[in-house]
Amino acid sequence: MVYSRARETTEAIERLYVTMRHLFYRGFFKPAGVSGSSLRTLLMNINPEIYGSMSVPNKIELDGLMYVLDRLPEGIEETAFVHLTSDEGFDKASFEAIIPKKRRRDCYRIDEHQMNIEVLLGRSEIYDILTHLTFLYIEADKIRNLGFLMEDDCRPKRTWKIIEEVAIGEKSFSRKEKEVALIHLSSLLGRTFDETLVAYNAFGSDENPDRFFKIIYFLGQNSMLDHKEIREREIHFSAILRERVGHHYFGEKWAQKVKEVLVENELGNRPLHIISANMHSVKNMLFANQALKKKNTQDADYQLYAEISDTKTLQDQILEYSLQQGLIYINDKSGSNIDVQIIDLSKIDFKNTPFEGTQFSGDDVILVFDYAFGEQAYEIMDELLRPYNVNEEVYTMKVKSISIMGKAGILAGEKGDIMIPTSHIFEGTADNYVFENALKLEDFIDDELKAFEGGMITVLGTSLQNKDILQYFMTTSWKAIGLEMEGAHYQKAIQVASKIRKHISEDLFVMYAYYASDNPLKTGSTLSSGGLGLTGVKPTYLITLKILEKILESSGK
Repeated sequence: MVYSRARETTEAIERLYVTMRHLFYRGFFKPAGVSGSSLRTLLMNINPEIYGSMSVPNKIELDGLMYVLDRLPEGIEETAFVHLTSDEGFDKASFEAIIPKKRRRDCYRIDEHQMNIEVLLGRSEIYDILTHLTFLYIEADKIRNLGFLMEDDCRPKRTWKIIEEVAIGEKSFSRKEKEVALIHLSSLLGRTFDETLVAYNAFGSDENPDRFFKIIYFLGQNSMLDHKEIREREIHFSAILRERVGHHYFGEKWAQKVKEVLVENELGNRPLHIISANMHSVKNMLFANQALKKKNTQDADYQLYAEISDTKTLQDQILEYSLQQGLIYINDKSGSNIDVQIIDLSKIDFKNTPFEGTQFSGDDVILVFDYAFGEQAYEIMDELLRPYNVNEEVYTMKVKSISIMGKAGILAGEKGDIMIPTSHIFEGTADNYVFENALKLEDFIDDELKAFEGGMITVLGTSLQNKDILQYFMTTSWKAIGLEMEGAHYQKAIQVASKIRKHISEDLFVMYAYYASDNPLKTGSTLSSGGLGLTGVKPTYLITLKILEKILESSGK
């Protein structure tokens, strides 16, 4: 039964992506039209874990709503028209950029009814946004059905009128009146008063305490206006976006800048170690103790890193010190949203670091770049590994290793555990990648953290996974340990560059390791239930430690 359901889900995911790609090249669609209804039906069939009670008609999904709205621009619920664009110069106008809380993307409120969202990361970002918008419209239509008497000429219920009063904000409410309004809101949402109060506090801020009321009101109101054909909701894709997607437009600019900086600093012909990771762990391990004048003590190091991650002044102090010690920071302006750090290991004094006593004898260089998003990983890695022309001479980087560190969903363990992949299974395709991982299970023997080794699924979108398909991958001969969005794209670019195009040596070694940000098979542990917080510090730095140890061991060889 599980396998049958998993097959149905896989087919629905494939059809969803085909439909979204068709709509993208078509240029627009209406969420309440035939195409939009098709997207909603497919998403309901998939019923992803991250969207919780989406399929329950009389219950609004609050965690999913928080997750989605953190990744979309504030005010998206107020607009009927959403335009997905490329970098088309809106920042040159007087529009103020709106940056979502959990996604680095510039968005612009063009007028009362239209929101523009810049898409710079390729198809995966388009699919991600469309999936979230589809969920949002499903919830909006549920709110409409719960707030209006649909059989009585769509007349608003008494509860809806009370919610409208708070959302519009034309009168001030006493605390007791606000609590009464919250009771009515919880009734409409199909949630307890406690759940509604938690959501109200989570969405609200000092500047906008009643944001939750406004979100519910505008979602339902726009759905009603669409239903009555007064103002239909629409999603558009700009001609420039459709022209640029798939052509490495931003990735090429990004890679060219990185190579220019390497050559300008006479690092272009040095042994190179590429790391895709965050922008803090490598820097902190090499510079934090000296910058903060703290003695390295292995037992206390993770506590220090936790303190750093929670204190902006310490972060600034370490960055300033590392720049003085030769770290080169590239603040990305290409549109790829991927910053870069370049570290010349020959300039590092390893005393008072976790690597004190390491016999380092090379002139290796580390290039750390920030996380990519889905298919963007192939674009930026493919462009980075290509030869580069300098003064009419072809320059090929001497890549010794490539390391991919990130967070992923785990299937067999808990939040904070570590996953060591031996292969990447590309969901929905036959493009599966087996590789020799220089990181091994025995590298991560720890009393507190668990580590798992095996195949990992590279999914088309984490927001499309449900228990049936994940259990299939975990319990069958696939024996998958987790899921993420970039691994197969990275490995595809590496194998193309090393084995087919001969842009880099085939002798390079690769290191992949992930720490678990969520467990999509466990209720309360999905991405929508919240982040790791400081729980993620130890696995992040343990993986960083092992990657740097392997790099230093390889120096001079």
